[in-house]
Amino acid sequence: MSRIFLYAHGGSGNHGCEAIVRSTADMLNGKNFYLISGRPDEDRFYGIAELCDIIKDRSDNFEKKSLDFLKAYIALKLKKDFIPMDKLQYKAAFSNIKKGDIALSIGGDNYCYADVNKYIMLHDMLKKRGAKTVFWGCSIEPEVAARPDVAKDLARYDLITARETISYEALKAVNPNTKLVADPAFVLKAKETALPKGFDPGNTVGINLSPMAMDLESVPGIAFENYKNLIAHVIKHTDMQVALIPHVVWAEGDDRIPLKKLYDEFADSGRVVIVGDCSCQELKYLISKCRFFVGARTHATIAAYSSCVPTLVLGYSVKSRGIARDLFGTEDGYVVPVQTIKQPDAVLQAFLHILEHEKEMLHTLKQCIPTFKEKALQAANYLFEK
Repeated sequence: MSRIFLYAHGGSGNHGCEAIVRSTADMLNGKNFYLISGRPDEDRFYGIAELCDIIKDRSDNFEKKSLDFLKAYIALKLKKDFIPMDKLQYKAAFSNIKKGDIALSIGGDNYCYADVNKYIMLHDMLKKRGAKTVFWGCSIEPEVAARPDVAKDLARYDLITARETISYEALKAVNPNTKLVADPAFVLKAKETALPKGFDPGNTVGINLSPMAMDLESVPGIAFENYKNLIAHVIKHTDMQVALIPHVVWAEGDDRIPLKKLYDEFADSGRVVIVGDCSCQELKYLISKCRFFVGARTHATIAAYSSCVPTLVLGYSVKSRGIARDLFGTEDGYVVPVQTIKQPDAVLQAFLHILEHEKEMLHTLKQCIPTFKEKALQAANYLFEK
């Protein structure tokens, strides 16, 4: 029986990454798998060790007097090329993978970022070990997929499961073994947890803001200003509460930092609560109790969508546009691209549209989400056919 290895996982402090691992584990239906992780201790903290064995992805435990190390060191120092050194560091983690094993790249949109060459390298290492490779629940900007180096690498995957149509069409053009599914996290199970004091179930606006989205704004500070104006409107013109919900707590991109600043702006109102860190399943439970959700992190919005909570997305990449388009037929009115925001009330105006069309959006989600969950589960059938 083929063993299954999940790789390109950064750690569960990004609860979107945790959600992919947990939902994939359920889809594997009890089959043994291994998680190759950048932050094993973090994964253990959030309980992932109860699901599988965890292997640290990088190790410095290699022969530093070898020719390979010398070549890698020279490449790093003289050419600023980190790939050969990375390859040495990942060698131990991949050493147990054998011909016929299945390797799932679960990073989702890793090919969209600056270190795409690292993921091409990891794929190359796995292919040389004889693994069957799968690009799992992914998104990719069409112009990136069309790059010759990326297209060549994508063509080598034995299976690609794309989580939305924009990426599917771009990936299908370079690899015929591409299937359209839905993100695995659409089938993530919620886990009941205590609601924070001041969280009014069914009458709370959930809010998520991420440093990553803020880094991509074209007008400095405009995303934060938009969120301030949104919350001020909710407090002044509705009876709804506001819950600030972080979904990533990594030091290099901690949602709690901008959310705490928002909380401080409105703490005296008594209408705003801030949610502490907890697992992706508990976060999904909290999000499911919201009346509306406005979020930047993709898997926070997937938690809302899949719980049939009317949702507005502060988008920054193809994945938010593609998922909204597949759900509603268009991203217009459902996604506000952060790069395009020029006015301080852009998010508020989009939220007012959601508010006005609450019943229609609820109806659409209740109609669509069962199908999306079936599409997410279909990915496992495609996997086991390989």
